[in-house]
Amino acid sequence: MAHRKAFSLQRLWPTERPRLTPGDVWGGLAAMLVAFPAAIAFGVTVYGAIAPSYAAYGALAGIVGVVVMGLVASWLGGTERLISAPCAPAAAVLSAFAIQMVQRGDSPDLIVLMLVVIGMLAGLMQAGLGLIGLGGLIKYIPYPVVSGYLTGVGLIIIGSQIPRLLGAPDTLRWWEALRDPAIWDWRALAIGLMTALVATGAQRVTKKVPGIILGILAGLLAYGLFALFDPSLRVLPGNSLVIGSLAIAGDGFLSLLVTRWSGISHLGFGLIAGMLGVALTLAALLSIDTLKTCVVLDQLTRSRHEPNRELVGQGIANMVSNALGGLSGAGQMGATLVGLNSGSESRMAGVMAGVFALAAALLFSAFFAWIPVSTLAGILVVIGFRMIDRAPLQFLRARATVLDFGVVATVVAVALTSSLIAASAAGVALAMVLFVRAQIGSTAVRHKMLLRQSPSSWHRPEPELAILEARGDEAVIFELQGSLFFGNTYQLYTDLEKEISTRSYVIIDLRRVQSIDVTAAHLFNLIRDAIRERGAKLVLSGIQENHPRGRNLHEFLGLNGLWHARSTTVRQFPDLDAAIAWVEDRLLGEAEYSVDGEAPMLLQDMEIFARRKVETLQDLEACMDIRTCQAGDIIYAHGQPGDELYWVRRGSVRLMAQLPLGKRKSVASFGRGDFFGSLAFMDGQPRPNDAVAVTTTELYVLTRAKFNEVTAMHKQLAADLAYAMARTLALRLRRTESKLTMLQEY
Repeated sequence: MAHRKAFSLQRLWPTERPRLTPGDVWGGLAAMLVAFPAAIAFGVTVYGAIAPSYAAYGALAGIVGVVVMGLVASWLGGTERLISAPCAPAAAVLSAFAIQMVQRGDSPDLIVLMLVVIGMLAGLMQAGLGLIGLGGLIKYIPYPVVSGYLTGVGLIIIGSQIPRLLGAPDTLRWWEALRDPAIWDWRALAIGLMTALVATGAQRVTKKVPGIILGILAGLLAYGLFALFDPSLRVLPGNSLVIGSLAIAGDGFLSLLVTRWSGISHLGFGLIAGMLGVALTLAALLSIDTLKTCVVLDQLTRSRHEPNRELVGQGIANMVSNALGGLSGAGQMGATLVGLNSGSESRMAGVMAGVFALAAALLFSAFFAWIPVSTLAGILVVIGFRMIDRAPLQFLRARATVLDFGVVATVVAVALTSSLIAASAAGVALAMVLFVRAQIGSTAVRHKMLLRQSPSSWHRPEPELAILEARGDEAVIFELQGSLFFGNTYQLYTDLEKEISTRSYVIIDLRRVQSIDVTAAHLFNLIRDAIRERGAKLVLSGIQENHPRGRNLHEFLGLNGLWHARSTTVRQFPDLDAAIAWVEDRLLGEAEYSVDGEAPMLLQDMEIFARRKVETLQDLEACMDIRTCQAGDIIYAHGQPGDELYWVRRGSVRLMAQLPLGKRKSVASFGRGDFFGSLAFMDGQPRPNDAVAVTTTELYVLTRAKFNEVTAMHKQLAADLAYAMARTLALRLRRTESKLTMLQEY
């Protein structure tokens, strides 16, 4: 299958070196200005959950994540213009894990190490998903699940930031912090609210500077006003309102890395096994976040990303980021769109975002130390509110979509009370239940028609048409569609039951059937047995043997006992038209209407020349050529001049229309005594299709030049011939129009 195609590591490295353009420089800078402060906020959220003193550690992790994700993921992932950085899902999953470990009593250093290992395991899982070709499967996640997941992450982010926004201890849950105003720090609350208000409303004033940047500046301004009246806010040591020293340069950073890995020996098998579930959750959410952004980017830029390559690149980047002390990340929607609007043209925009982030970290680390924690909380609250998907509220307005809203609500509820991966699993399970429920309530019958309402493409003489019109109620046609499975089998049998008990022929077309399960296969056995008891016939057409999904439906039905070597109840045909034509021939035979199909037909025996003088027909035949064609021979081809008219003396001819991609479709068939090629002959236009001999065929051929000679000798014959052809064409058109009208009704 196409979406399961394995990915080769050789494709990671670009065969052509991307060109750095001014647009990539400006796009990377703009994207960095959005991603950088958000990454710091995410890092503080994760590591601040361990202890307030680890907030600076978290800020540093966010900065490293921006740098590494920009440099590595953008280069290896291959998606043009995509900006990767630490993200909200990573913050939600890792902060929840950190809080759980703190409550369990684990040491801060051990928790830090476990966060690193989880991030590296998640990156390894991401790369593995891409290598085995599962990247394309993520696009099949239902929208209600994605919506609920986004809303759940947003609410988790908001809930985790409320204590910081209020200046309350991080150990408290959001409702505990809200219900006790006595523990609030009104300075932190004022700074956070100022940040959130400016970040939210800045875009109404200007779009040149990202709202997040303006929000941080507003928070710093508010902090500065408080510092004018409180000298304790002018120093870093003991200042709980700000992040604190980051120790980015020199031995400080190296010592942090060494400290982080010093307790690796304390990680036993039990701890690692317990982290696998969290790592899998993180890997899945990061992958969804990245590929969701890639899909939106494809729509905006009319490009196409490689999901498996992107997952491998993102996975490697996350492993490198965590190994260097950074935070896990993914393709970021906000930063990507900002970069795109600022002129980004290639993956180099993401690389430049990483370069600018590194420069900012080295040059302005002292500045970052003074960013208030509540400012970052205000930024995350804004991000959290923006993640809440309000579109599903429209589902409540219609009864048909109320259950879909239930899926969204369930995902949100499970995300808030359990975990994000459990929420996604619950959402997918509910979506599948709703799908099965919808299928149970629907029918697999696309069309149901009587044979007289949908004749074959064979052009038959009027006596045959009269018989088929009279006996057209003895056969019924069912065109099925979709998947035939246990959910719609009962409804299908209900639709068929009445017809199989009254009709002599039941035609079932399976061309649009994608899959059949064992229950549906058993249903066909029941239909066969019921028809056989009445001496009727079951006619199947269009059974897929080389389905794109790989299932041989013909073989599957055989394995379930539909075909019997000695049974004549079931007949099979490659297409519906052939099945209908076979039934028509049977009905004509039962009416004792038959013609000698072997002997060549003479002009005087053809319906169009009935009651003509022998001498006149002799003159006409003298102007005709007799041409013999073998089965498969092309009598004329699409686009050739229409300067010949044909009558079938013996055999049969099929007209094939040209379709895109080199395919052809049968549009009409002609048998003994019929004529064809008249449209192009009469209007002088090129042939609209191909004429192919089905069997060994003999034809009367009249050229335009010979027709003119006959016209000069027998003017009445020419007029009568033109009238007869026009009448026959009108009759064929009427039948076609009636068939199209019937199809439109369905």
